[in-house]
Amino acid sequence: MSMAPTSPLVERRAEKAVATALEDTRVVLVEGPRQAGKTTLVRKFVNDQRPFLSLDDPAILASAKNDPVGFIRNLQGAVIDEIQRAPELMLVIKQSVDTNTAPGRFLLTGSANVMALPTIGDSLAGRIEIVELFPFAQSELLDRSGDALDRFFSNEPLRVADAVVGQDLAELVSRGGYPEAIGRKDARRRAKWFNDYLTLILDRDVRDIATIEQLEKLPLLVRLLAEQSGQLSNHANIASALQISRATVGRYIETLERMFLIDTLPPWFSNRISRLIKTPKHHFLDSGLLAALRQFSPVPPQADPDRFGPLLESFVGAELRKLIGWSEARVTLSHFRTKDGDEVDFVLEDQQGRVVGIEVKASATLRRGDFSGLRKLEAAAGDKFVRGLVLHDHDGLRPVSERISGVPVSVLWST
Repeated sequence: MSMAPTSPLVERRAEKAVATALEDTRVVLVEGPRQAGKTTLVRKFVNDQRPFLSLDDPAILASAKNDPVGFIRNLQGAVIDEIQRAPELMLVIKQSVDTNTAPGRFLLTGSANVMALPTIGDSLAGRIEIVELFPFAQSELLDRSGDALDRFFSNEPLRVADAVVGQDLAELVSRGGYPEAIGRKDARRRAKWFNDYLTLILDRDVRDIATIEQLEKLPLLVRLLAEQSGQLSNHANIASALQISRATVGRYIETLERMFLIDTLPPWFSNRISRLIKTPKHHFLDSGLLAALRQFSPVPPQADPDRFGPLLESFVGAELRKLIGWSEARVTLSHFRTKDGDEVDFVLEDQQGRVVGIEVKASATLRRGDFSGLRKLEAAAGDKFVRGLVLHDHDGLRPVSERISGVPVSVLWST
């Protein structure tokens, strides 16, 4: 299997969304994790009316924080990188775009969810469009259509091609989607990059968006979450292990979410089934980072399916989150689990309430029990159930009922 391309020539699906938003919206914010490619993307929109200003530059940051009104006052527009480093600029930008309502004046990037900051709130409501940019999706790297969600919700048979299996799949998952990490062929060098990346974020970036009383606990929390990725959240156990309160664990996890390191998956529920677990799950938003934290070596996955399973599940979850980000259909992502232990890793639900269930298995062989959670979800969703898929380490399609099939993981990016 050849390495996916990693040059800046990879077309980002978010670029079209940004260009469209700048045509009719006063402020556009591109947000996502550090090193996902936000700066590369927004530099394409720099011009004489929108100069590039990076708040990672100490002199520019000092100017913005010391005199935010003066910083913005003389700008016709600007591309401002890493806006979370000076959130006080947001209120001044609001005043500026209320005075001059021309579209496309400010293009911002944020490596944190700045709209969730208490000082910002809804101040830019009606004036801002947010475009998410995550690390590369496989459909971007392979220049595919990226319309998997539309196909999942259609009644058409799924196309399965270019299956990635065995060691190739393990290597794909352990690389993740960050451009810098993908470019490192040596697994040890990738792990070094991920560890340095995490240290930078937890040592510096956290301070921009949150007040953390015991900063030294954060790396330990991240590693605990890595060991529990894909499992039901248990704040009490984490609090006990770290010797902090459950409330503090909740605040710390919320901070990691706002920095796009982890994703909290709420439970899906239905009145048809009363015995449902209502506990969320946490997933890492990049399987490469999770692989580094868990010190996973991409041996053939059959040799260690218990270690590979959580990584593959996070990989699929991240791919789904990216597909949702650029889909025109508004789709929510959740998980399904009954008190009897039947579960579905991911539940996609559109605005009409239609449901697609996705279960992830690291094995090449599927057994009858692997479909039990999807059957329970089908019963709970009734006629709203469109299809159920078990994504696994195999290259073929295996129908088990009219609406439930086993499919290769590559169904997420097959054309």
